[in-house]
Amino acid sequence: MSEMPSRDVMISAFSENIGLEPVRLGDGEAEVSLKMAEHLRNRGNVMHGGAIFSLMDVTMGLACSSAHGFDRQSVTLECKINYIRAVAEGEVRCVAKVLHAGRRTLVVEADVLQGDKLVAKGQGTFAQL
Repeated sequence: MSEMPSRDVMISAFSENIGLEPVRLGDGEAEVSLKMAEHLRNRGNVMHGGAIFSLMDVTMGLACSSAHGFDRQSVTLECKINYIRAVAEGEVRCVAKVLHAGRRTLVVEADVLQGDKLVAKGQGTFAQL
């Protein structure tokens, strides 16, 4: 993997606010972590599905940027997620990989993991701007 760009290039104010932390980036792949925090809990006292989805969306977007370069932007056209298990404590990480990088669109898959256990799986299509 290549050297990561500066944090301010990778992480938006929203990502910073929910606690996303870039781990690795390069060659159409990205990994981002998220630690459980009180503001991420739902009424069931586990990590809110929206926090997990946001982790996945941002990580897939970073994988796109690592494929086409940070001088271009990409936006989510569509995204599907399957939630497998709840997260009550600890940290999760999302690993995303670009499956197809076309001239206008990219298809990306992602896994959200807690340790070696699958928490969620997703796939998205992104447009290059």
